[in-house]
Amino acid sequence: MSGIVQSTGTEAARQRPDGQARKGLPEGRAERDGSVRHALLNTALEVFTERGYTDAGLAEIAARSSLPLGNLFQHYGGKRGLYLALWEEFQEEQERRTAATLAAERDRGVDDPIALFVAGARAYLEGAWDNRRFARLLAEDDGPVGFDTLRRRWDRAWVRRNARLLEVDEKRRAGRVRVSVLTTVIGGASRELGDCTDEAEAQEIVDEVCGILTHLSTPPG
Repeated sequence: MSGIVQSTGTEAARQRPDGQARKGLPEGRAERDGSVRHALLNTALEVFTERGYTDAGLAEIAARSSLPLGNLFQHYGGKRGLYLALWEEFQEEQERRTAATLAAERDRGVDDPIALFVAGARAYLEGAWDNRRFARLLAEDDGPVGFDTLRRRWDRAWVRRNARLLEVDEKRRAGRVRVSVLTTVIGGASRELGDCTDEAEAQEIVDEVCGILTHLSTPPG
C-alpha cells in the first residue's frame, strides 16, 4: 500500500441488491462486458455531475449510454452500485499513481518519511485534478444512503496507513491527531481541486498544500 491512498475494498460495488455477488460471465463475453461497464460508468459520472446523485435517473443513464436498462441492473444493481463503482475506480487509480510515485522516490534513494509522504500527497492531489469530475461530485456530499459511513471507514484506514508511512507511533494520541489532520488536509484539498478553473490554478493549490503538509508533518520540538 502507498500509505497516501486508502484501499476501498468495497465489495458493495460488486454486489447485487440482494447481497449476492455477481457471477462471472463466460469468457467469450468478457470483452463486451468490459465495454458495457465502461459505457455505463462514464455515462453515470456525466449524469451524476450534471444532476447530482439524488436527482439522477437510471433511465437517463441507460438512454445516454445506448444500453438497455437491464444491463445497468445486471452489472451494478442500480444507482448506488454505479456510484460505489465510480468511487472504487477513482481510489484504485489514485492508489496506482501514488504507489508508483513512492516507488520512484525510493529508487532515487529518498528515505525521509516526510519527503515520501509529501511526494505521495502531491501525486494524489494531481490525480484529483486529473479526475476532477468525480472530485467535483464528491464535493457535493450528495451520495447514496450509507456512503458517509463507508467513507468514514475508508478514511480511518487511510489515517492508519499514513501514520505508518510517517513512522508515527499510533499509540500516542498527539501523533494520531497530527496524522488525522494531515489526511483531512489532503482530502479537503482534493475536493477543492474539482472547482479549479484551469491547470495553473490547480497547480498553485497543489504547491500550497504540499508546503502546508511539509510544515505540519514536522514533529514539534
